[in-house]
Amino acid sequence: MNAPHTRTRYADPLQAPGTEERLWRAWRGWTALPEARLPRGGRVVVAAAHPDDEVLGFGGAISLLAGAGSDLTVVAVTDGEGSHPAARAVTPAAMARRRAEERRAALRELGAPDAGIVRLGVPDTRVARHERAVARALAPLLPGAALLAAPWTGDVHSDHEATGRAARAAAARAGVRCLLYPVWLWHWARPGDPRVPWEEAARIDLPPEARGRKAAAVARFVSQTEPLGPAPEEAAILPPEEIAHHLRDVEVVFP
Repeated sequence: MNAPHTRTRYADPLQAPGTEERLWRAWRGWTALPEARLPRGGRVVVAAAHPDDEVLGFGGAISLLAGAGSDLTVVAVTDGEGSHPAARAVTPAAMARRRAEERRAALRELGAPDAGIVRLGVPDTRVARHERAVARALAPLLPGAALLAAPWTGDVHSDHEATGRAARAAAARAGVRCLLYPVWLWHWARPGDPRVPWEEAARIDLPPEARGRKAAAVARFVSQTEPLGPAPEEAAILPPEEIAHHLRDVEVVFP
């Protein structure tokens, strides 16, 4: 969930104050979202632009899929080495190793310790330049798959959106169902926001066990949830108010 790269229609969505989680939890629109259908078993591929995207946006679903016996593969598009580009406390290479370890620990918390991980090594913040290559890398993983999940193409983050576009293109060619999960949406949007295609959205209800597993998995990403050091550029990417968006009893996906 590295800091987003803004578009002109959104004014600095990360640095600007985000929407308070209490407003999202009070939103009556949740009940209008139809329930998303998850496969019961089979092979599921989950693409993530950065380590933690798949847990923040789809971790509860991963827990449910693992519990149903799905064969899970996580495609790590980047290694997330650019989360703190100006920090002196850790090198990009060390950050990549650290985040890979955090992802594996998070998958164990979700009940998916044996999930396969395919690392593409695309440079962090540069996924849009490699979008076709990402689609080609996804292609051999999709024949016979029951589902491909990836970041939402409207997330207002260039890496997330490019990963989602690549996933959607690869899924269409393979004839595989594709669901896109938002990550940054909850920060820059507001309940009922007209910029969001709510009419296309569906919800995944998370029972208490899945919520607990997801919370434990999110906590594994210490490199993102705690400061690397005292300098401003070493601040946590995911402070408590941001984490709160991802610990609800529901996740949202778009087709």
